Amino acid sequence: MPGIKEIRSKIKSVQSTSKITRAMEMVAASKMRKAQDRMKIFRPYASNMRRMAVHLMQGNPEYSHSYLIERKTSAVGIILVSTDKGLCGGMNTNISRLVLSKIQEFSKNDIEVYTSAFGQKGLNLLTRIGSNLLSQETHLGDIPDISRLLPVLDVQLKAYIDGKIDSLYVASTRFVNTMRQEPIFLRLLPLSTNLYDPYHETDSQFPIADTNVYNWDYIYEPDAKTVIDNLLDRYVDCLLYQAIVENMASEHSARMVAMKAASDNAKRVIDDLQMIYNKNRQTAITKEISEIVSGASAV
Repeated sequence: MPGIKEIRSKIKSVQSTSKITRAMEMVAASKMRKAQDRMKIFRPYASNMRRMAVHLMQGNPEYSHSYLIERKTSAVGIILVSTDKGLCGGMNTNISRLVLSKIQEFSKNDIEVYTSAFGQKGLNLLTRIGSNLLSQETHLGDIPDISRLLPVLDVQLKAYIDGKIDSLYVASTRFVNTMRQEPIFLRLLPLSTNLYDPYHETDSQFPIADTNVYNWDYIYEPDAKTVIDNLLDRYVDCLLYQAIVENMASEHSARMVAMKAASDNAKRVIDDLQMIYNKNRQTAITKEISEIVSGASAV
């Protein structure tokens, strides 16, 4: 049985760890609220962007953008969105397993895979497995800057336009609620004909744009082709940005839950150690009293 001093030292050590995890939990909770607000603000923007693109394509059915044309798949691009830091539960592990399984599936079908990475954890994974890494960006901070995201995406888009890849996917973590975040693997290109929302297809608050109710048309400047091209480029940018903000909200939520669990576990460990400490102290006191009584009786 450990001594009293050793137990007291362990209690102080666990208490120090508990203070750290509690502080990290509070920081994550604060960042989580801001990330959720940023995500909720962006969702209507992405929804309206999607609806406008559908209306434009309805008005010009004779024009088919390269982003909408299905191809025979011989090579694909994968953009992996992860975190820069750990201590967020199994979030990075789950998305890494999903990406690895998809890469293996593509390899079995003799489909070449080209990758890009957002976040240090994902970059480490893709580097470790020796993937064909085209672009990367790490340490995005708490507020993603679109100017840092687009260069990574543009490399994959250029590969798609040049015919180097036939499909483009993004792997990230979708925010469901504070307690639940799920890994997702979505196809960015080619886009679905009706531009279904890949993040919230069943979300009643962000319905899929209805393509059969109204006939839409606009006055274009300079022309319909240029407007549709620019709008679809912007729409793909929106899908990537949405993946980033969803992943950040998931990260802070997962870290808050993980740190709360760590704090609760530390409290239980402290209670157990305190009980052992009290028993040892009681045993030591009883032993001293017995020794004193025995000595007095002998005298």
